[in-house]
Amino acid sequence: MSGKLPDRNGAIMRSRRSVTAALCILAGLALTACGGGQFGNFSNFGNFGQPEPTGQQLPQEAQAAIGTGEVRVALILPLSAQGSAGLAAQSMKNAAQLALAEFKNPNIQILVKDDAGTPQGAQASAQRALSEGAQIILGPLFAESVRAVAQVARPANVPVIAFSTDSSVASSGVYLLSFLPETDVKRIIDYAAAHGRRSYAALIPDNAYGAVVQGAFQQEVPRRGGRVIVLQKYPLDPGQLAGPVSAVAQEARRVDSIFIPDTADSVVQIVQALAADRVDLKRLQLLGTGLWQDEHIFATQALQGALYPGPDPTSFRNFSARYRARFGQDPVRTASLAYDAVALVAALVKTQGARPFTEQILTNSSGFAGIDGIFRFNRNGTNERGLAILRVGPTGPQMVNPPPKSFGPGT
Repeated sequence: MSGKLPDRNGAIMRSRRSVTAALCILAGLALTACGGGQFGNFSNFGNFGQPEPTGQQLPQEAQAAIGTGEVRVALILPLSAQGSAGLAAQSMKNAAQLALAEFKNPNIQILVKDDAGTPQGAQASAQRALSEGAQIILGPLFAESVRAVAQVARPANVPVIAFSTDSSVASSGVYLLSFLPETDVKRIIDYAAAHGRRSYAALIPDNAYGAVVQGAFQQEVPRRGGRVIVLQKYPLDPGQLAGPVSAVAQEARRVDSIFIPDTADSVVQIVQALAADRVDLKRLQLLGTGLWQDEHIFATQALQGALYPGPDPTSFRNFSARYRARFGQDPVRTASLAYDAVALVAALVKTQGARPFTEQILTNSSGFAGIDGIFRFNRNGTNERGLAILRVGPTGPQMVNPPPKSFGPGT
């Protein structure tokens, strides 16, 4: 898998009150965490790596700007990248356009830049955007591209709100709006522990995503008073699953939960192998991450009743309907990130005066509300999100524990 993190659709690849009100009220939009329920998860797109190479291609000149407001905002996406990356980029661009159209009297202009899915293209796009007066940068999508943009934006004191899921590229002034694997792990283990789960087995993919998830899992389980009885990493070759699965099966009687943080194809194969190894899956609680948001998960009998974290799906369905009405097709799961980023920036410009993008405003501990629920940026550039706990059902996810409506004290 070349280190790419699949998205959650299975594709590869301030005053505290006034800032929250900026999105909940003044945007003219009914956002989930504000009780309106009209909006919308980030699909964990493959941003631990880069898309398939496109030769020595550099980005084209700037696309036509969206909007006519006074405050210029750069949006950097891999529009000309091949495969799923380019498709996701176009959908995210459409979502940005939708956000601007649905915002009441936005005073921003979006400078759309194509980075061609490369760090060089991203850096060149950022340089052009800054020369054109961009006061904040939204994107890019891939981790190495975020690093390249940061090298340009940081000296200019221009903040970046990027879409990578690799928390290693976050830093002061470079904020990640994406769904981070660490957040998924914390939410699902918190819930499992609160419902009496104490002894865990784990089968974790031997890739970049798996490494991040493993670190978070081994931290969160003991933090909540549990024990990791057995943890096995498995290679990408499906033919080599037997050994790790057998090792977990031998310890299955000592555990009450099995954690399998991977995409649908691998998860389905693993649970089938566990069942063939005579593991009583009905006695155990199967746990996953947001990568489980996939129709193949819901169609697998052995996974019925399994749990995973994610946003309230109702809001994204409503967002999808509005997107489909405007563009004639469904959005990719990452599209909500671009929508929320544009809505956030437009709201801050409307409510926060002459300097709407300071660190103090962007890292307000009360956070913001968007399609995917509440979120807030930490000073180190990572984020926290309010997630629901979803149960796998035959017709899709069933919410068993709603997402929080507000955050506790900030970090």
